[in-house]
Amino acid sequence: MTTSTGIWLRRESGVTEQRTPLVPGDAAELVAAGTRVTVEESGNRVFPAAAYEAAGCRVVPADTWPDAPPDDIVLGLKEPSPASFALSHRHVFFGHAYKGQDGGPALLRRFAAGRGTLLDLEYLTDATGRRVVAFGYWAGYAGAALAVLHHRGLLAAPLASWTRPELDGRLRGRATGATRALVVGALGRSGRGAREALAVAGVAATAWDVAETRDLDREALLGHDLLVNAVLASEPGTPFLTGADFGHPGRRLSVVSDVSCDVTSACNRLPVYRRVTDWAEPVRRLAAAPPLDLIAIDNLPSLLPRESSAAFSRDLLPRVTDLLAGRGAVWGRCEQHFHHALRTMTSDK
Repeated sequence: MTTSTGIWLRRESGVTEQRTPLVPGDAAELVAAGTRVTVEESGNRVFPAAAYEAAGCRVVPADTWPDAPPDDIVLGLKEPSPASFALSHRHVFFGHAYKGQDGGPALLRRFAAGRGTLLDLEYLTDATGRRVVAFGYWAGYAGAALAVLHHRGLLAAPLASWTRPELDGRLRGRATGATRALVVGALGRSGRGAREALAVAGVAATAWDVAETRDLDREALLGHDLLVNAVLASEPGTPFLTGADFGHPGRRLSVVSDVSCDVTSACNRLPVYRRVTDWAEPVRRLAAAPPLDLIAIDNLPSLLPRESSAAFSRDLLPRVTDLLAGRGAVWGRCEQHFHHALRTMTSDK
């Protein structure tokens, strides 16, 4: 792989995206090792530009990354811009473009036009396919927390970010009767985060993973109050919930929190909605009698931006060091996924 001497940390365009993949303390380590780190100004990022400047980074205006040196690695979390101009750098972010999601082909065409490369953080995996850097724990934690708070009538819109002590204080509030929660994908990072949030809230959690969903017990699923979907599916499978389940006479289920948010993908295990919710309107009603509500926010870890960013950045730092040096099998696999997606898109025309 090609070496590089610079990292360009761009701002995120989403107004509720407060996370960052590189925190000031870890940026300082890169600078100390001789890496040129450029950081764009951002009004949303939980860490101020001054903290990066104090770490030795160069701070530049927002959205100037198209003018970055050609060999700089442009680092972010979500798509850099919805505009259609070509992408020529090596970009590192969550692309959400390889599983048939809406907007995926358009993003790949931008890379093809600019001869750039997407190193998708979702595909930064070890030899067994396990992701080595992820926000999953905090996504699961926040997703389960929102489900509990909504079930207790304590979730107010619009949402605002918290620190973990602030959120835990809300979760430890008095419960309203016995609540049963089901976490699907319970053994992964997101599932572990969800189970820990439920434990803080004093909510009993049933844990299902691959073995329990292979032959789905639909009545048992519908017999819980809360469903937290933490499955990272890479291929289509049996839906956990369908529209036919809304009228099931034994349905106790009243809140679904979809941490995975695979909406528009063929791998979606909750094909009962086509549009995510957001911070302004975090809950959408799926069924009226009895009520069944959906929470499907696609940047859940940003509700705990300081904790989630710090954990992610610490895991990513050694991988970035490898990428700068042009080494690392995990990055090679990322690049292979990208080129495979480009070839597949071209062959489907």
